[in-house]
Formats: sequence, C-alpha cells, structure tokens
Amino acid sequence: CAPAMAMRVPLWHHYLQALRSRAAARARQHQCAEDVVLTLLERVHALDPRFLVDYSRDLEAFQFSLRSSEGPLDVEVPLWVDAEALVIEAAGGSQGCCRLGLPRGAAGLERWKADDVFEASLEGSARCCGHIVPSKVLRVLKELLVAAIVYCKHHRLIAPGSLSADSLREEHFGLSLWVSSGWRTLHFNMVPVVRRKLRVPALEGARLVPGFPEGALRGIVRQEVALVPAGGELWRVSTDYLLTRLLGALGSLQGHRLDSLSILDRVNHESWRDGGQRPGLTFSHLKMVLLWAAALFPTPEDWAELQGAVYRPLVVLLRCLATRNLPHFLHPEQNLLQDAGLDLGALYQCVEHFASQPEAALRIHATHLGRSPPPRVGSGLRALLQLPAGEPAYWATAYFDVLLDKLQAFNIQDEQRVSAMQSVLLKTEILGAEDR
Repeated sequence: CAPAMAMRVPLWHHYLQALRSRAAARARQHQCAEDVVLTLLERVHALDPRFLVDYSRDLEAFQFSLRSSEGPLDVEVPLWVDAEALVIEAAGGSQGCCRLGLPRGAAGLERWKADDVFEASLEGSARCCGHIVPSKVLRVLKELLVAAIVYCKHHRLIAPGSLSADSLREEHFGLSLWVSSGWRTLHFNMVPVVRRKLRVPALEGARLVPGFPEGALRGIVRQEVALVPAGGELWRVSTDYLLTRLLGALGSLQGHRLDSLSILDRVNHESWRDGGQRPGLTFSHLKMVLLWAAALFPTPEDWAELQGAVYRPLVVLLRCLATRNLPHFLHPEQNLLQDAGLDLGALYQCVEHFASQPEAALRIHATHLGRSPPPRVGSGLRALLQLPAGEPAYWATAYFDVLLDKLQAFNIQDEQRVSAMQSVLLKTEILGAEDR
C-alpha cells in the first residue's frame, strides 16, 4: 500500500497547486468586473437614494477565487428602509415566504409608499396600509440600471465593451448582468434585499462550535439576514451571506478544508459536468456539503492530509446523492436536491467513480498518465450508503467514519472515534443479517 500512497499524494498536491496558480488571476478578474458593477450602482443610488451600494464584498472575491465553475454571482442591492419598522406577514401556503407590510402611521417610510414600489392593501388591515412589492422593486431597479449604463458609457466611467444594457434580463427573481473582465465574462445576479435582524436557530446551536472558530461564530450570529424576492408579491429569507461568512471562518483554520472544496468544484466542473456543458451540482451545493463535513469532522486531524480532507466532503456528498437529500446547513428541513431538475442517479455514478478511482480526474496533462490503483468502492459501501436517511445515527461522525474506512481514507487514531465507528459498523452488519 505504501508505494501506491506515495504515488497518489503528489498527484493530489500537484492538482491543488495548479488550482492555486489560477486563484490570484481569478480574484483580479472578479475585482475588475465588480468595480464596473459598483460604478453602476453608485449611479443608481444618485438617481434614486432608495437603492444603496454595498461595498463590503471582500468575501465574494475570496469565494470566487475558490471556484472553477462559472455560475452567476449574486450582488445584493440593499434598500434604504427602516427594516425593523416593517411588518413581516407570513404567506399562507408558501413555506418561508412573506410579505413586507408598511405599518399605518409609521414615520420615515413615506418614500416607500410611492406607486412604483408600493401596493395599497385592499383588505383593510389594521396593521398595514399596504406592501412593498418585489416585482415592482425589480422593475424600478432595472430601469435605473439601464439609465446608469447609458450614463456611465457616455461619461466614460466604464471601459468600452465591458457591458451592454442588452444583457440585462430578469431571471430567478434577480436581474442578470454580464460584465466583461479581460478575456472572461462574468455573470452577476443583481438582487434587491431588505436586511433585518432575524433569528437563525441553527447558528445558535452547540453542534457548530467544534467545527468552526467560536469567535467567528459569535460575530456571524449577530449578522442581519437578507429578505430577497421570491415571486411577484413575496419575499423570502436568504442566508447566503451567513453561509459565505461560515466558509470564510473555515479558511482561518489549519488544514485543507477550503482546498477540498476547490478540488471538488474543479472535478465537478470538468468531469461530472463535462466542462460545464451538462446540468449538475453547483458551487453552492458543494459549499453546503463542505459546511456539513466541517461540523461532522471537527478535529484538525481530519483535515491535515489533503487526500483525506477531500474524502470528508466526498462521503457526505455520496450519502446525500444516495438518499436524494442534501439538507440546507442552517435550515435542515429544506432539501436542496428536491425540485432541482437533476439526474441524481447519473450524478451518483459520477461521484462514486471519482471516489473509487480519483486519479483519472486529477490528471491535468499527459505527463500525469499512469497506472491507476485498483477501485476502492465495493458492494459493501453501496449498501451502507442506502441505509435509511431518517435514522440520526446515519448522519453522524461515526457513520461517515465507516464510509471513510471503506474508502481507505480513515486516518484517525483516537480510540473513542474508532470505537464509535466499530459500533455503527456492527449495527449495520446486524441489520444486514436480519434482512437476509
């Protein structure tokens, strides 16, 4: 086994080195494109002070540098409104969605009673005189962005050819904008947001503490969440910014957590999605998998060695695809694979093939060609992955340690971890014997 391990480890590190060599250039490309977007938003704010410019976007550049995939990048456009004064009305039949009501007689909200963003209540509510309508807000923002593009081009505030108003389209309750940055064109999704203090119970739970820096968690818990458009009349809570903050917190820890995300995103883009030509997993899916892996594998030893670090989120991903359920990290009752329109069976086969023989996907050029070690995946692993999703014991560190052991990626010497893993393995063997 030792010669095979010696051959595999340099390949993993060589692959990571190739990804890191591109990170600085990608960060610069993102910065140049984002500067164009911020210039536009400054003009939007000058035209209509109800729309603000958010300059605190350093985490977005950091996140973009980790990626190989080319999905849209969200740009939040905060609304200048006293969010604490608004009335949040739950929308019946729409889980997690709400309406933003303007209370009767509230001071400082007059500008939001304009017809272009407001709809008077027809129900004679005692609390609200009407609502801020997301479809109207998007329409106003689109008109402002078009005017800003024309103004900035006329006054040469943006480089010729960097963007066109023709690229402005309404998609997924945001405004799609394509910006050229050198030889790359980046896709931004402009999303109006109302920021407000709301409880996120999962952030307050003890389960996060072992896997994330405690000081960073305290700061993240105090952050506001964003209410974003969820339809013509409805808003929903978005925790995307909080998730990115959690990802940034993982970057402050020793080990290969973020490296594992970069590697899996590159493999996903190049191998599982055929260079982005096929639908499949997104960076957001993989980010969610890593956050779960960080909570399930909280010890530094789990992330000290690169190959083992990649296999931590990999076993979580295999389990999610096998059970067709990827829980949202902050709202576990939400399944991010449900209604995603993905062929989960085909995706599982791709991910399992990589877990079994990763070397083929890690070869960047012809000099890496060579004999691959034998497959790691056997029928025993597949049976373990198919265990009932509702059983808590099968969403715990000991269960995933069993999967790592089956994939020859368990390198922990802690006796309690080993004992817990063996207990789960014994339980599954008993279940298997009963089934027979």
